[in-house]
Amino acid sequence: MFKYRYLIDFDMKDMDCEYKDVVIIGSGIAGVYTALEIDPVYKIAILTKDEMDDSNSSLAQGGIAAPLAPTDSPQLHFNDTISAGAGLCDEEAVWVLVKEAVGNIDKVRDYGVRFDENSTGGGDLALSREAAHSMNRIIHAGDTTGKVVCDQLISVVRTRSNVSLHERTGAIDLLVEENRCKGVLVYDEAAGKFKAFLSNIIICATGGFGQLYSYTTNPEVSTGDGAGLAHRAGAELMDMEFIQFHPTVLFHPQNRSFLISEALRGEGAVLRNNKSERFMPAYHELKELAPRDVVSRSIFGEMKKTGTDHVYLDITFKDKKYLETRFPNIYKTCLGYGIDISKDFIPVAPAEHYCMGGIKTDIYGRTSITGLYACGEAACNGIHGANRLASNSLLEGLVFGARIGEEVKYILPDDESRKVEFSASYKTDRVSKNIDRKLVRQEIRDVMTEYVGIIRDKTGLNKAADAITYYKEVLSDMKNQSTEDCELQNLVMLAGIVIEAALEREESRGAHYRTDFPNTDDKNWRRNIIK
Repeated sequence: MFKYRYLIDFDMKDMDCEYKDVVIIGSGIAGVYTALEIDPVYKIAILTKDEMDDSNSSLAQGGIAAPLAPTDSPQLHFNDTISAGAGLCDEEAVWVLVKEAVGNIDKVRDYGVRFDENSTGGGDLALSREAAHSMNRIIHAGDTTGKVVCDQLISVVRTRSNVSLHERTGAIDLLVEENRCKGVLVYDEAAGKFKAFLSNIIICATGGFGQLYSYTTNPEVSTGDGAGLAHRAGAELMDMEFIQFHPTVLFHPQNRSFLISEALRGEGAVLRNNKSERFMPAYHELKELAPRDVVSRSIFGEMKKTGTDHVYLDITFKDKKYLETRFPNIYKTCLGYGIDISKDFIPVAPAEHYCMGGIKTDIYGRTSITGLYACGEAACNGIHGANRLASNSLLEGLVFGARIGEEVKYILPDDESRKVEFSASYKTDRVSKNIDRKLVRQEIRDVMTEYVGIIRDKTGLNKAADAITYYKEVLSDMKNQSTEDCELQNLVMLAGIVIEAALEREESRGAHYRTDFPNTDDKNWRRNIIK
């Protein structure tokens, strides 16, 4: 499994330690909202390996799905989520999501988040539509919804005297005894050393592992640290083969990671090839609003057919004033690259966007390790199945963050016995190595992009497996001395797990498409792969 249980050597007698009732790893919407939903009687630490506002949540453009319209319902939202998930959604978890959606949106608004309202007045929220939704149910704040929500929630959490914020503090490994989580090892960049946070409850909200791929909408911090440290500690991972590629990411020499929100297609934007021909009607009856996996594969197929490396998104039928108002960030960013979206087609291509798989949890965020919880993209509770429905991700962070917050008060005693003891040490014979970390990281990403992307087959997956096995051997005895070293170890480990699961699933389902097994096989594969 692993040559070494921990990424670093340590002796608790010589290590600086802090005691907290709850430690939350990650400062995206899931982590911060969870902190706000925990009773303020408990002392909480939020750890983030960069700055508080550097998260995948902050980059989310489209919005948050919720059945708010009079003509909508939790049942309809449930149906759309199940349909997008291609037979692998956990129905109990989906029901929790859709039934508790509106209540959590109300809470977020109470925290001061302001969403766009209808121009007709009256305070009704403006609702838009995205791919595979049967109703207009996406609330938004311009085209920077994630940032608006995160910024406001972070501003509120900064006022909480029971919450301490620890920026540039990277989580390295969980401290576990007899399958009970007792804390987390971290690297404190400011102090330039490793230390420990001891706690009976660790909540992992670290996001996904988009940095496994050369082109991703994820920030550089998305290196799968949560899944990595949880798995080394013995936690189960689930659905790791399902990686969602967003169909429309800016394709420009200076930027291939800027998301062009699905909301544009919800407002009527169409996809065109290099001959300016609209092509989605030939691929799916829902055209541009087909599920994301379908649109991504359709674009991939169209590029292959026309011998190009990108296609175009056309929203030029909307006037400039409307686009500046509805999509201010996209309009401004594209204009900075010489693209006036009111006049010009936007060059786009698919890029890695979201990981359906992660740390296996139940509907209360509990993992297979006592005291370890997970929520947001780091978790896998079965909501998304084989393919996430657009704008369910931020909602998931809210709904299950709130549930974990409620759980805490039933777990922690109301006295001083909340302190935890952990006195172990861990020594190995690892050595410093003169390895070009950046080069190895890029080579891993290149392998994953080429062989474990939108289209897969056994030959390519085996090539990827051989390459990753080689990198594991290169890195296995390396003495890890920084957050970057530990990130690299997490990436190579998770790459191996993704490939292993992709090889095992001999069918095509949702975001996992194999040309050697192009059909969905419910008889043998309507089940989850757990590692």
